[in-house]
Amino acid sequence: MVSINTEELPLFAGLDDAERSALEACLHVRSYPGRVTIINEGDISHSLYLILEGSVKVYVSDEHGREVVLCTQGPGEYFGELALVDDAPRSASVITLAHTRLAILVREDLRRCVREHPDIALAMIQGLTGRVRRLTEQVRSLALHDVYGRLTELLTVLAEDRDGQPVIEPRPTHQELANRIGASREMVTRILGDLVRGGYLRMEGQRMILLGKLPKKW
Repeated sequence: MVSINTEELPLFAGLDDAERSALEACLHVRSYPGRVTIINEGDISHSLYLILEGSVKVYVSDEHGREVVLCTQGPGEYFGELALVDDAPRSASVITLAHTRLAILVREDLRRCVREHPDIALAMIQGLTGRVRRLTEQVRSLALHDVYGRLTELLTVLAEDRDGQPVIEPRPTHQELANRIGASREMVTRILGDLVRGGYLRMEGQRMILLGKLPKKW
């Protein structure tokens, strides 16, 4: 059995001791250095990955190498869940951003756990429902907001409170932000420059500091 407390993983929150023990017995832990591809879009595989340490980037790309970043994820989050319920190819690629430690759950092991502990399936359904709601919000933002609106909404989501001040650290590159919102790097650079000149944003080393509520329109 691996030394993982699944109670700390939001996907399996609320399980009792027997259910957690059954899952922990099925998990396999692997460590990866940064910039290693875990999943390639189009792959066929049947595993769920839970992030114990580190971070990953989830993205899609076209034949010209252009990327759209769907999200970045850190400890407690997970990816690859669709492979547990269907045989379709992977819908996105995943690459580590730093040294990352993952717990891997293979579909056949999960099915065995669910047969013995049906409430595990309910816990997973509840976790997946939350993810669907977040994806719906992401699609809504892309469909209803212009580039400025998408960028400021992303900055607000990325910012974390540091001594009462919203801070984004480490500071993403302009290209990374552009990939997240489906815009050009030049447009992102122009908007960030306007926000800095307007006194709403400050760049400080590897940090981006939000100095006030970002205006809805510019």
